[in-house]
Amino acid sequence: MTAQDPPRQRPRAVWADARFLIGALLVIASIAGVWLVVAAARQTTQVYVAARTIMPGETVAGADLRIVDVALGSVEDLYVGGAQVTADTVATRTIHAGELVPVDALGDAAAARSTTVVVRSTTDVPGSVGAGTSVEVWAAPLDGDGVREAPRILVADAIVAGVASDDTMMGGGAASVELVIPRAAVADVLAAIAGQAALSVVPAGGASR
Repeated sequence: MTAQDPPRQRPRAVWADARFLIGALLVIASIAGVWLVVAAARQTTQVYVAARTIMPGETVAGADLRIVDVALGSVEDLYVGGAQVTADTVATRTIHAGELVPVDALGDAAAARSTTVVVRSTTDVPGSVGAGTSVEVWAAPLDGDGVREAPRILVADAIVAGVASDDTMMGGGAASVELVIPRAAVADVLAAIAGQAALSVVPAGGASR
């Protein structure tokens, strides 16, 4: 009786090795992707946030801002870091307290297009009107005979910087209102005040009343 020949081992299929390699590559790619996402989420940038509400045209000083660490990713360049604020920096729009300061909300003082004036409103100013509120300034001028004309909008896009009640004025509820207005409107406002026009400050359309 002759000894049986040992069974031959079948060669491993090439496609099996390829499937193993593809699976290993997919696992490695998945791990690398998760690591990159976690690493990106941990990368933070130091930017400014407004410590108080800053009005358009106001000079922005260090006391008005504080530094925070935030993860901004691809929008990092849209917000202000420490080196972008100088002694001549002013706000170009209202920056609310707690808001990250966008680059387009700051500008150079020489190029500022707004300024502040104080007007006395002859009508009651609603309690909802405060710093940062958008308002309209209406004027009722005197004609040549001293008769009060119908009111019309004098400034359509003013921002309230502050309100102080003025108990010395008739009516008791009137107020002195510090407004941020476009420089182009300053001459009209001063002329209305000099001409004894009755000025009224009212919330702009869409503002809370």
